[in-house]
Formats: sequence, structure tokens, C-alpha cells
Amino acid sequence: MSMNDADIVELTTGDAGELLTLQRAAYVTEAQLHDDVSLPALTQTLLDLLTELSGSAVRAWGIRVGGRLVAAMRIRVDRDVAEVMRLVVAPDMQGRGMGTRLLTAVDSVLPENVTRVELFTGERSVANLRLYQRMGYREIRRRDTGPYDLVYLARYRD
Repeated sequence: MSMNDADIVELTTGDAGELLTLQRAAYVTEAQLHDDVSLPALTQTLLDLLTELSGSAVRAWGIRVGGRLVAAMRIRVDRDVAEVMRLVVAPDMQGRGMGTRLLTAVDSVLPENVTRVELFTGERSVANLRLYQRMGYREIRRRDTGPYDLVYLARYRD
């Protein structure tokens, strides 16, 4: 199955274990770039993720290739703002357009009242920043965490 044949599917609590494994694998690079093994994506427990996915505030989507979950994202909506969270791609599948594909799909899964989409990444995540900027996101602020800044970006929906 090619990437173009793989559908974006909504993920449920039944996918939590596989999603957590994918998340941890994808965030190893982030931890190395930022010299920070305590990133929340790496310390999140299965119970935490199950709780997150069980509620109504967060929805998750993923891409499966040959049955394997290879990319995913979560979205939280608060009134007219949506936050894309934990956009992850399996390390061996990066560079194949899956992150772009998920970001492109964001608008199709959001309520019509959402006018702004936000996300953030670490300042040393140059590839992520390039992707987000290419997809129309612009830096709106930074937050100093001590050793590095978190870069917050947003784009407005048409």
C-alpha cells in the first residue's frame, strides 16, 4: 500500500498503546535535539493517554500503512481555537509527506466556528518549524523553558 492509498482514520482508546509507542519513538529525536528526556510526550503514561482519548476535548487521527500506525496527531478545540498536539511520524517513515498530509487534513475535521489553529515545537526542531511555516503557520510567541524556547505558531482559517 502506498502512502497515497493510506487513509487518515480517527483513533480511539483501542489505539492508545500503539499511539503511545509511536509517540515515544518519534519524540526521541526531539529529546536529543533539546537535550531533554523529560519531554511530556516521553513521560506520558498509557493511563494518561487513555484518559485524554476518553474525554470529549481531544480527538486523534492517524495514518496506517499495512496496518501499522505510522503517523498521528491530536487536536483540542477550545471555542474558536484548535490546538494541534503531538503530531508524530515514525522515524523510519519521516520525509514521506505524512506530517504534511495530517496538517492538510486538519481543516476537514474541525468545527466551522474554529478560526485559528495553533501548535508549538521546540526552537531546535528546524525541520518541524520549516514544515509548519510551509503549511501557513506563523510564529506568534515564544516561551522560555530555561535551556530552550518553545515556539508557538498559528494560522487563520479561510
